[in-house]
Order: sequence, then structure tokens, then C-alpha cells
Amino acid sequence: MTARITAAMWEAKANPGSGDALVDWVYATALPSLEGVPGLERVEVFRSADSRVVVVSLWTGEPSGLPDPPRELVARPPHEWDFEQVQR
Repeated sequence: MTARITAAMWEAKANPGSGDALVDWVYATALPSLEGVPGLERVEVFRSADSRVVVVSLWTGEPSGLPDPPRELVARPPHEWDFEQVQR
């Protein structure tokens, strides 16, 4: 039997001019908050041309959310979704 894999996706839109600061916050604060959480397999960070930052974490256990970024960095509260891997 294959372990259930869940992808947790977190997406935030940076305020104009705050894209670099939001990425820095993700690496300095958000990702360290996941260290040692059981079931975390991998984390990847992506950035779009319009200053959206996406964090995708893969879990074999219950996903853990990321902390909220400082309000001055984001245009709106982050969105979060969990997806289960499809086995065929």
C-alpha cells in the first residue's frame, strides 16, 4: 500500500514593491516554522512575475499551515489549499 501524499499549497500576493521582502519572510520565518513537523517530506517555493509567492509542501501526515505574513507585505490574506495525490 502506498502512503497517502497531501500537497499543501499556500499563496500570497505581495504588495507592490514587497515581493523580495515576502520571499525573504518565507525563507526566514515561514519555512523554519515547519522544521521538525512529522510527515513533512518536501517544500518548494515559487514566485510569479506579478509578485505572487507560492509554497508547496508535500506531506505523508497531516499538513501544517504556515504563519500569516506581516500585513505590510501582502495585498490580501494568503490562500491555502490541500490536495491529495491521485493514484492510478
